[in-house]
Amino acid sequence: MSFKSSILAATAAAALVLPAFAGSEIEIHDPFARAAGVTAVAGAAFFMIQNSGDEDDRLIGAESDIAKRVELHTHIEDGDVMRMVEVEEGFPVPAGGMHALKRGGDHVMFMGLTRPMEQGDSIAVTLVFEKAGRIEVEIPVDLERGEDAPMMMDGMSTDHGN
Repeated sequence: MSFKSSILAATAAAALVLPAFAGSEIEIHDPFARAAGVTAVAGAAFFMIQNSGDEDDRLIGAESDIAKRVELHTHIEDGDVMRMVEVEEGFPVPAGGMHALKRGGDHVMFMGLTRPMEQGDSIAVTLVFEKAGRIEVEIPVDLERGEDAPMMMDGMSTDHGN
């Protein structure tokens, strides 16, 4: 390898480890996805977003070939029922803070599944952040995870008995 190609390779490697935006350092913890079963037409993904940077950021979109449409959703109370609605403005992730996408709350919604979501599978999802840019995540399908299972982050539960 020539000196010039060594410098180019080192520069390219350094560029890969830098965050897309210096003030936003986004990490995704404890991702999992689920659907109601192999015949389901919709599914969802859940995870913790941690922003260890010094700038607020916002999850503004998601993309995946698992579905015809991928949207950011939440549940809202409508009289005596809870219903899902799209959150077009996305989810804020404060500097030095976290935002949980969990069952019964904020989540990534997959509508018009292009293939079944089966236990043990993994789906590729691109999360789009306002400042951090695009982050690729492999999300395992876990159809057995209970609704009240605490989210985990580096082996520590985020369920503090609340």
